[in-house]
Amino acid sequence: MLRIRLQRRGRKKRPIHHIVVADNRKPRDGRIIEDIGRFDNVTPKNQLDLDRERALHWLKQGAQPSDTVRSIFKKQGIMYEMHLNRLDKSEEEIEEALTEWRERREEKGEDVTTRKERQQALLEAEQKEYEKQLQKKAEEAAKEKAKQEALASEEDEESDEEEAKAEAETVEADEETQEAEADEQEAEETAEAETADTEDEAEAEEEAAAEAEEESDQEDDDAEEVETPEEETEEVEASDDEEEEDTQEADEESEAKTSSDMLAKEAIEHIENTPLEELEGFVTDDEDRVTVQRALDEKKENS
Repeated sequence: MLRIRLQRRGRKKRPIHHIVVADNRKPRDGRIIEDIGRFDNVTPKNQLDLDRERALHWLKQGAQPSDTVRSIFKKQGIMYEMHLNRLDKSEEEIEEALTEWRERREEKGEDVTTRKERQQALLEAEQKEYEKQLQKKAEEAAKEKAKQEALASEEDEESDEEEAKAEAETVEADEETQEAEADEQEAEETAEAETADTEDEAEAEEEAAAEAEEESDQEDDDAEEVETPEEETEEVEASDDEEEEDTQEADEESEAKTSSDMLAKEAIEHIENTPLEELEGFVTDDEDRVTVQRALDEKKENS
């Protein structure tokens, strides 16, 4: 099968490619059938020297171009002209169609670029893509940082709220404790005041009772002082026998008397001078004088 391809010629680092027609079974640098052009991709404008008619001839003969050669033919309009020939177009129609094709190409402004320009364009494209990636990473990093700051701010706010809540609870607990202590202290003061009032009332009652007893004793003493002359008169008038009988009767009467029949002073002296065994029943249940009861209690304690 015939093949239209490039064949490398020239020197090291300065190649020149020949466009040749060769048998597909021959080696790359082997025998060729025809050389139809030159292609120099090192020059600024990719210089091309091509025999257009021979290229169309071999295409009509069934030769298949390589990918690089097909690209060259396509840019020169050879592949389009070959397409029109297959459609059995006349030469005039083919020429008219090629003219329109060239005009459209010029309107598009398709300039042939050099290898260096293509390389520069590639580098610029790569640089733009790299800058785009850097910008994207920077934006993502900024978003992540903002997100972290927002989370940290929320955590700080929650921490501040918890601290404020804890402080409020502590203050409330302290206030409750102080109120409880104040209530307790007030209760203690109230109890102490009530106790003091009770003690004062008891002391006042005791003092009043003591004063009443003293007054009663004073009245009894006055009465005895008044009765003493009468008793002396009676003793002078009575005989010795009567005195003895009266004395015995008086002793018997004193033995039969209770504390209620005596003055408080007499009852107290009787309790102090009488053995405890003989005092049974002396102080009655209806005895309401505190001094007498106290004398009896002291007598029992001392015994």
